[in-house]
Amino acid sequence: QVQLVESGGGLVQAGGSLRLSCRLSGSIFSINGMGWYRQVPGKQREWAASIERSGSTNYADSVKGRFTISRDNAKNTLYLQMNNLKPEDTAVYFCHVVGSNFGSWGQGTQVTVSS
Repeated sequence: QVQLVESGGGLVQAGGSLRLSCRLSGSIFSINGMGWYRQVPGKQREWAASIERSGSTNYADSVKGRFTISRDNAKNTLYLQMNNLKPEDTAVYFCHVVGSNFGSWGQGTQVTVSS
């Protein structure tokens, strides 16, 4: 299994930036893909960005061009750089990893963007 701990959320004005971090521990070698999701109260959790073992990345249309997902293998950490933030980006952000027979979620970190 893999344990995930997110950090880096907070309150920022529209147009500002934040960088989220997700520290990984456990059976990291078994991870096939990693990603970031977000959830607003009363709505379903939605996918924002993902990075595969190969390093290829994908983004939801709503964040494309503003968010960048990356990883630092030496630090066992997944990142989400968020630029030009908008009020509609306000949500709890979760990191997620998948392996051949498991999936793990972090506890989430709150991002609030004021207008």
